[in-house]
Parts: sequence; C-alpha cells; structure tokens
Amino acid sequence: MRWTLIGEILVMSWDTIRGNKLRSFLTVLGIVIGITSIVGMTAMIRGFDQSIKDVFKTLGPNTVYLSKMSAVSFSAGKSFQELIMRPNITQSDAEAIGRNAPSIEFVDLTIGMGGGGGRADRVYYGNQHTKPVQVMGTTEMWPFATQLAVATGRFFTQSEVQRHNRVVVLGQSPVDVLFPNVDPLGKTVRIGFEAFTVVGVMGKRPSPGGFNTGADDFVVVPVTTYAKDRGIRLNDLGRGSSRGTMVAAIPRDGVTVQQAMAEVETVMRVRHGLKADQPNDFDLVTQDAFLALWEQISQATLLALVVLSSIALMVGGIGVMSIMTISVTERTREIGVRKALGARRSEVLWQFLLEAVFLTSVGGLVGILCGAGIGWAIHLLSGFPISMPWWSFAIGIGFSAGVGVVFGMIPAIRASRMDPIEALRYE
Repeated sequence: MRWTLIGEILVMSWDTIRGNKLRSFLTVLGIVIGITSIVGMTAMIRGFDQSIKDVFKTLGPNTVYLSKMSAVSFSAGKSFQELIMRPNITQSDAEAIGRNAPSIEFVDLTIGMGGGGGRADRVYYGNQHTKPVQVMGTTEMWPFATQLAVATGRFFTQSEVQRHNRVVVLGQSPVDVLFPNVDPLGKTVRIGFEAFTVVGVMGKRPSPGGFNTGADDFVVVPVTTYAKDRGIRLNDLGRGSSRGTMVAAIPRDGVTVQQAMAEVETVMRVRHGLKADQPNDFDLVTQDAFLALWEQISQATLLALVVLSSIALMVGGIGVMSIMTISVTERTREIGVRKALGARRSEVLWQFLLEAVFLTSVGGLVGILCGAGIGWAIHLLSGFPISMPWWSFAIGIGFSAGVGVVFGMIPAIRASRMDPIEALRYE
C-alpha cells in the first residue's frame, strides 16, 4: 500500500475524530483508563521496588546471614510449627564460624531482631520518652554487617562488649524525639529502668517508599549487656522459642558469597549433627536471596496490574468495535462511491483498520499523559518514589494500537466486503 494512501487515511481518521468528538471520546475512554492504570501504577510499583532494593542493600552485598528462620523458609512453604522447633542460634555458633570458616573475616551476633513493645522498650531522657522502639544487642561488628554508617560519635568497642558496658548507639528516631536541639553524645538515657551512656548515633536507614515505616526506630547496645538485662543465655540451644537471633558472617576480600555460604553451612551442619540426607535446620540468606524473593513478589504484582488493566482495555476495545461498526453503517454510501471509483478491498480494509488503530493510539497517548501526570502528582504531594521506564510508555502505545487492530478488524472486513452497487443504493 502506498505511503500517500496511508497519509490520506490518517487525515481522514483525524477528520472523523474531530467531526464526532463526543463519540470518539466515549470510544477511547476505556483505552484511556486502561493505559492510565498501566503507566501510573507501573511508575509507582517500579519506584517502590527500587526503594525496597535500597533497603536490602544495607544488608551488605557479600554478608551471609544465619538465622533460625527467615522469609526464605516461609516462601518455600515451610510451616511456622516446623520452623519454631528448630534449635536456637547461639553465641557458640558465631564463635565456631569465626574459628572454622577460613573465608570469614568478621562475625557479628545480634539479638532482638524481632522488635520490641511495652515499657521495657521505651527510651527515656529527662521528662521525654520515645514510643516502643526496637532494642538490639549486638557486637562491635554490626556496622560492617549492615553497611550502616555512624553519623555522630562512634560505635561501641570490643572491650565494651566483653565488659558488659552500659553504652548505647541511637537510631535517628530516638534522637529526633529526645534530643531535637541537643548533642546526645555523653548523655545518659534509660531503656526501661536501665541507664545507658550515648556514645553514637547511626545514620538514617532507607525506608520502603520513603514512608515513615519505623526503619530508624531502634537502639543498639552490647549483646552481653542485652543478654544480662533480659536474663538470656547466649548459648541456649533449646527448641520451641526464638529470640530473633541472627549471625552475620562477613567474608574476606576476594571470597565469593557461594564459598562463604558453603563454609558456614558446613560448620553449622556439623554442630547440629545433621546427616547427609537431612535438610538444614537453619536458614542461610544473602542480599541476593532477599532481592530474588522480592523480585518474585514485584513481578507478580506487576503481572496482576497488567491483567486488571487489560479488562479496561477489553471494555474499551468492545466500545471501539461497536462504534466502528456504526461508523461503517453510516458511511455505506461513501464506501460504495470509493469502490465504484476503483478502490480495492484491501484499501477499504486498511482505511477502517487504520482509523481504529489511530483512534485507540490517541487514547493510548492520552492515557500515558494521564498516568505520568498522576505519578508525578503523587510524588510531589507525598514524596512517594516513582520510576517511569521507557518500556512502560512503549507497552502503553503497543497495547492501545493492538486493541485497535484486534477490535477494528471485524468492522474493517465488513466494510471491505460490501457490494458497491448495494452500497450505493443504501439509504
């Protein structure tokens, strides 16, 4: 088909849209809604996805985490009853990994990962106090394991851990509440009824979606002090309870994550007396494992969005087919005249098919603008992160044009098959 004919058809399509503005608007309304949903929600989902990945990056790219249970086990279909009966992770486990895993340079033991609640988890300074915050007991290696920097002051030392010193490093939220205009270093705060000296303040943690999800609602104390205050035995191997204990193993430079994980797994299987055919009764996870798990969730969410948006596109497509069928009926004499003057069936078919595609593509462009506008408006009003990859616009245009092809084909075929004599006699 000649390019000049395509240009003429596009001009005729535009004239048809201008001549029937209301009908054209109603025809593409479903397309606009569907494409707006795809572009707007994709922008927000991708932005939220990136913020979640930023959170996982604080875990450290090469750090191997050992825990009694984790989200990886739950995603694999294991029941809570099965996981809770696993042996606890202990201080001896951390020490054994440090001794027997040659690829591991540092080992950190953290207790209290499950969060806090109640009076014992409030932080007091003078007449001020925080809401219940997460109180964690850890070693001097915690900043290396979490990739979090100390914003002010310092982290506690190995000797302070060994001596059960009452020192604390605050997260940003307790500092904002208790010391809005005061330097917190050297001040004495209470965690429950126990007094601690502030030696440092941690940097701000990334937060999913930029929302206040409590990522900075925490304080960190030496693990030995934490265990003493709460009556915890760091080498309690008992089953049926969990204290949110986690061991972080940081590999030496040049060691792969796979090698480090294999060594940690070997040490733990020997300590737990597991046979070759028995599965692990502990979890080993890395940043990559968390990212892979989240990738599955985000992809499923995006797929669900596309499916739901496709419903609106299908409704819009049915509207396109109905309006194009009416248009063919109204323009029967025009079709007859064109055929009488020598227009071929293929040219008539392409005229109405391209008209449908042009109509839905205009709806797709409007939908892209609306979706992008909604995404930016939400970002400016709430700070919610957005991401608008080029492929989301390409998908929008492709879907809208595809709807025009699929649902415009039947009316176009009907128009091309009209008998010119019968069409000229049509009233």
